[in-house]
Amino acid sequence: MLTNNEIKLNYYLNPISFLYGIGIRLRNRLFDWDILHSEQYPVPVISIGNLSVGGTGKTPHTEYIIDLLKKQYRIAVLSRGYKRKTSGFILANPQSSSQEIGDEPFQMKNKFPDVLIAVDANRRRGIQILLSLPEQERPEVILLDDAYQHRYVCPSLSIVLSDYHRLFYNDKLMPTGRLREPINGINRADIVVVTKCEEDMKPIDFRIIEENMKLRAHQLLFFTSIVYDEIKPVFPSMAQSLRRKDIGKEEDILLISGIASPSPFIREAKKYSKKVLPVIFPDHHTFIKSDFKKLDETYEMMTSPGKLILTTEKDAARLKDNPLVPESWKKSLYYLPITIKFHNGQSFDETIKKHIIAVQKKSIL
Repeated sequence: MLTNNEIKLNYYLNPISFLYGIGIRLRNRLFDWDILHSEQYPVPVISIGNLSVGGTGKTPHTEYIIDLLKKQYRIAVLSRGYKRKTSGFILANPQSSSQEIGDEPFQMKNKFPDVLIAVDANRRRGIQILLSLPEQERPEVILLDDAYQHRYVCPSLSIVLSDYHRLFYNDKLMPTGRLREPINGINRADIVVVTKCEEDMKPIDFRIIEENMKLRAHQLLFFTSIVYDEIKPVFPSMAQSLRRKDIGKEEDILLISGIASPSPFIREAKKYSKKVLPVIFPDHHTFIKSDFKKLDETYEMMTSPGKLILTTEKDAARLKDNPLVPESWKKSLYYLPITIKFHNGQSFDETIKKHIIAVQKKSIL
């Protein structure tokens, strides 16, 4: 039920959403009519994106596909590197920082050092550079992170993610809602994944969502849940290993989050302790000196002997190479890694592998 203030705000925002929708529909039509051109490539190009702004879980799903394919194929991930302090094309190396390539590419490069991680806001140029690498380095599969609206590239497979708690068919166009484009944009997808599902969902819940989506016959629908791994130190050489079950219910936890949807992270932390203090920042937040000063003052006021600072994996990427992190934190700063679990995972894995084989066979012919 909307409050009076929300109704009033929607009244003023709806005309803007209407005009925004006209612009996006016209742009999509220009691509559909081939007035604006989408380029195809001779290798499998898999796009992982969404219809909405905000966190639907693109990074863990991209990492899932990397993990699925990395032993069999040379993989490259191409991202725009949101909020990086650089421009143009950059191919990440072991010395790259989150400031240079963005927090999510930095996270993936640290987790998968042997995988090509590149950033370029111009995805077409980025793919061309990757495919011009020497043959022994050239990727056999390219994953596009958050590129569903980047229609100058025509991916061989499009995967769209939608948060279970804010499904695209219940949402509205920006700025009234969070949709980047109209709901019928889902028609370009080959695969739709409903993310952040509850573990106790019943078959009827899946069927209701499937019916409401009204997907086309060729489109596949999957469901995933978040799985939290054991917590890890941000600075392993300075902090002891710590398991979740070792955290006492009366221990203070300062929870730092700069992600789009922090609620699941907060709920998970509250399973470990009754004394969790969340401090929430905007998505992709760059931590500055005044942030650390306020956070440190809060942390120093905590009195339990086993107190700790817990952050998300994405925030850890920004904190790890931030010179402003207080030295006193490094023995107490941990992050909570996440992976994803498919409710019908084997079928998803087979779909991805079969697609790659099909594209490669077509390229040879």
